[in-house]
Amino acid sequence: MKKFYAWYQKHITGAIFTGLILGILTGLLLADRFTPILTVTGVIGGIYMNALNMMIFPMVFCSIVMGICSIGNAKTTGKITGYSMIFFLCTTAIASAVGIIIPRLIRLGKGVHFEMATSDIQATEMTSILDTIKNLIPSNPVKAFAEGNMLQVLVFAVVVGFTLIAVGEKGQPLLNVIDSLNEVCLKVISTVMYFTPIGVFCTIVPVVEANGTKTIVSLATQLIILYVAFYGFAIVVYGGAVKLIGKTSPVKFFKAIMPAALNAFGTCSSSATIPISKRCVEKELGVSNQISSIAIPLGATVNMDAVSILMSFMIMFFANACGINVSISMMVIILLANVLLSVGTPGIPGGAIASFAALATMAGLPAGVMGVYISINTLCDMGATCVNVIGDMAGCVVLQEKIKLEEN
Repeated sequence: MKKFYAWYQKHITGAIFTGLILGILTGLLLADRFTPILTVTGVIGGIYMNALNMMIFPMVFCSIVMGICSIGNAKTTGKITGYSMIFFLCTTAIASAVGIIIPRLIRLGKGVHFEMATSDIQATEMTSILDTIKNLIPSNPVKAFAEGNMLQVLVFAVVVGFTLIAVGEKGQPLLNVIDSLNEVCLKVISTVMYFTPIGVFCTIVPVVEANGTKTIVSLATQLIILYVAFYGFAIVVYGGAVKLIGKTSPVKFFKAIMPAALNAFGTCSSSATIPISKRCVEKELGVSNQISSIAIPLGATVNMDAVSILMSFMIMFFANACGINVSISMMVIILLANVLLSVGTPGIPGGAIASFAALATMAGLPAGVMGVYISINTLCDMGATCVNVIGDMAGCVVLQEKIKLEEN
């Protein structure tokens, strides 16, 4: 059985892709002829969605708290950690802006219409950014979790994280509890992900049956544009940073980091790619072990540039497709929340699902978009993880030159 699990985990990306293709074919060819298929897939898809949603808020809360505390308790020099954080957060902010601006400029999703296979949620209206800021602090954190107020949950997580750093050793017991809860959340999500091929099949069948070939074409177009944005960002931002700040040829850089990038693309895990990333930057690019040992593991948690692009991109696409107007104030809120959420996104396959669910709730998107997103999440995640890992290694090259200049 252990051998089967090992084999299945190794080939789960192919299994998910197979589930997606079979779901599309079933929805197009069979679902309207055999109505029991819709009933069965609807029930199983609903169970799968509930299993994922069950851990969204606890996982986001624990991930952010642990991320803040791990940064605050880093045993490394403050200089390297500080420069790493500045580089990663700046590029993540740029990535979030790119993800919002590009879809808005090209009106991505306009003309696409989704018939949701699941019931819609009641959208929460945000009349102004001032009202939102006023309500950021939760008067009752338990109520914030129960009502699904993600902004308040995020703020509560930040407050708890920095407070735990401030109280030091006395806060360690609570930090241990949160760490344990975080591991439980990740384990539950990882277990649910074993059923993702079935979940993808069951969630995409009703969507395809309701929307037909037009939806499939629009999603394929969406993925193409998304990948252009991913790798355009990597070439311009990372290549530019490596050239201008790191004083390294972008061609040499991209050639040297290719093994790690391809591994990240195949595994959808930046955490699992850490050893390969370290070897690439140290042996091929001359980065010191001190810098790579700090920046790469930190980047696997903090540097989620492509996830940030993906989240903003998908929110704008689904908002346009569903006829929901995203105001400027809401765009600013999504941008800020996106940066914070991307920092808390675990570097494992499917880690972005919780972030998307959180942002979709903020934007007032109907619940049915989750089924569509999950069905293409793996295809999105492959490119996003690859770009994130490239960013980790670009940060190492930039830091190497920055530290060298200061020492001289």
